[in-house]
Amino acid sequence: MTPASGRTGVLGGTFDPIHEGHVAAAEAARKALALDQVLFIPSYRPPHRAAEPHASAFHRFAMVSLAVAPHPGFMASDVELERPGPSYTADTLRRLHEAGYEASQLFFILGTDAFAEIATWRDYPAVLDLAHFVVVARPGQALGLMRDRVQDLVARMRLVADGVPEGAAGPGCAVFLVNAGTPDVSSTEIRERAARGAPLAGLVAPDVERHIGRHRLYRR
Repeated sequence: MTPASGRTGVLGGTFDPIHEGHVAAAEAARKALALDQVLFIPSYRPPHRAAEPHASAFHRFAMVSLAVAPHPGFMASDVELERPGPSYTADTLRRLHEAGYEASQLFFILGTDAFAEIATWRDYPAVLDLAHFVVVARPGQALGLMRDRVQDLVARMRLVADGVPEGAAGPGCAVFLVNAGTPDVSSTEIRERAARGAPLAGLVAPDVERHIGRHRLYRR
């Protein structure tokens, strides 16, 4: 893993499967914060999810690779798949530091629902100093609620409007709030549709839909 110069987004997840909402969130963060690249990192085993992923690590990485291929600067990374066991964000960010990335260079992208649970994450609050955090609004979840739900972190929060973060840059890593219209789609919905052989057009990239159909993923 060779670090690139400039600003690097990091989007982790189970990606079971990756869908257009994931890609839209990454694109929104890239535009809002002028990111030079975005790493999509499938987790080996998500620590906040009791059940194992439905698709294998091989298929999930393959689908991520297919989904990001048409987007310049988007790349799939197997940094979490190389290590069995729970995939903790703090561990992944430290591995990126070991590979040469600076904390100030990394922008960890996540949705409002995930950030609302940040206090339950491993190594909280130290994890907040390993990268900037970029919270992208999910459908039906207003960014304004973040200030109420995570009051301890209000001092770190900076709303990004028209590509410009509000206020002066402070020391350390920030929490950037990005209001974007991302598609209202979920991996659960996609798995349910795939299980009955329903079309997935508009929910996942065409190559991902073909991969799911070819390998009969998520079929009962």
